[in-house]
Amino acid sequence: MKYRTLGKTGEKVSILGFGAMRLPHFETNDQIDVKTSDEILSYGIDNGINIIDTAYSYHANNLSGKGKCEEYIGNFLNEHSYRDEVLLTAKMPSWLIETKEDMEKIFESQMKDLQTDCIDLYMLHSLNEDYWKMYREIGAFEFMDSLLESGKVKHIGFSAHTEMDWIVDIVDDYDKFEFGLTQLNYLDERYQSGREGVEYIHKMGLGTMIMEPLRGGRLIQNIPQDIMDLWDTAEEKRTPLEWAFQYLWNMEEVDTVLSGMNSIQQVKENIEIANKSEINSISKNDLNLIKEVAWEYKQRKGNDCTGCQYCMPCPHGVDVAGCFREYNIAKMLNNPAGSAMHYFSLESDTRADKCIHCDDCLYHCPQMIHISEDLKKVDEFFGRKYDYF
Repeated sequence: MKYRTLGKTGEKVSILGFGAMRLPHFETNDQIDVKTSDEILSYGIDNGINIIDTAYSYHANNLSGKGKCEEYIGNFLNEHSYRDEVLLTAKMPSWLIETKEDMEKIFESQMKDLQTDCIDLYMLHSLNEDYWKMYREIGAFEFMDSLLESGKVKHIGFSAHTEMDWIVDIVDDYDKFEFGLTQLNYLDERYQSGREGVEYIHKMGLGTMIMEPLRGGRLIQNIPQDIMDLWDTAEEKRTPLEWAFQYLWNMEEVDTVLSGMNSIQQVKENIEIANKSEINSISKNDLNLIKEVAWEYKQRKGNDCTGCQYCMPCPHGVDVAGCFREYNIAKMLNNPAGSAMHYFSLESDTRADKCIHCDDCLYHCPQMIHISEDLKKVDEFFGRKYDYF
C-alpha cells in the first residue's frame, strides 16, 4: 500500500481508504452483515489500508435516525485489536443540530459507540451554506476548540457537498480545520466544488479526502460499447475501475480516496490498483481521453444520483434510489425498454408515480437533486411509453 501525508494533520494515510457507508447488509440497511464486513475490513487493514470513514447516520433505517455503522466499527476494532492500526473518522450530523448542546450530546454518543477515548479525524458532516451559517451562529467553533483541547479529537475537518464559494468561506472561517472531504471523479470536475475545491483545500495546507470516486459504481457498471471503444484507444490500457481510481491518484493534490467496498473481491481489486498507482503517471493524451469519456457520459445521463440513499427511506415508500438507478442506466445505455423491465420489477407502491411531492427528502440529497421533480420525470419517462410492462 502507498501512503501520502494528510495535509496539516501530518498523518500518513493510505491512498485507499475504507468508506463504511455501504457495508454488506441483509434485508434493510441497518442490518449489517457482520461476518462479511469483518472479513473485508480485516483483509483491507492487513494489506495496508489505515483509514476507516464512519458517520453517525451510516446504516440507518430512516432519514433522521442514528445508524448502526459506528457501533459496528467500534465493536470490530476492539474485538479484532485493530484500533491502533487505523485512523478512525466520525462526523457530526449537521441536519440534526440546532444548538451546541445537540453537538455535545451526539458527540458523546459517538465516542461510546466507537469505544474510543479519542477520534483521530472528526468532521462536520455534509456542509453547505445553511449548515455553515447555523454552525457559526450556535458557537460550533468553541465546541470544536474544546474537542481539540481535551484530546478527544486529534484533528478537525469537514465534509462538504457545496459550491466553491462556500468551500473558501469554510476553510477561511475556522483556522483549525486540517482536512476536508469532498466529492470528485472524472465526471465531477466542475460539479459542486469539484477539482477546483480539492486544489484550493490542498493549496491552503489542508489534507484532501475524496468521496464518490466511482460515482456510486456508475463509472464501472453497464458501460456502453461506444465508451469501451473510447477507452480502448488509450495509450496505456486500463480497466474502467483503474481509470476511475488512477484519475484521482494521478493528482498530487489528492491524499486519500474513500471507497465503499462491500465484497472481498472489490477490496482485493482496489488494493491491487492502489499498489501500482503513481502521481503524474497518466500521459497527456490519456488525460484528454478521460475528458472525452466524461463528455460522452454527460450527454446521456438523467440526473446526478449516486445511489447514496441519504434520501431513504421515503416516508411514503418510494424507492427513490431504485427509480433513479433505472432512469440513469436507461439514459446512459440508451436502452429505455431494457431498463423499463427492471423499473417495473420494483414493487408497484415504490415507483416514482407514488411520490406525493412532500419534499421531506429534499435537503438530504448531497447531489442537490430536486428529488420530487426528477421522480416526475422518471414517471413520465417509463410510465407513459412503457406502461405495457
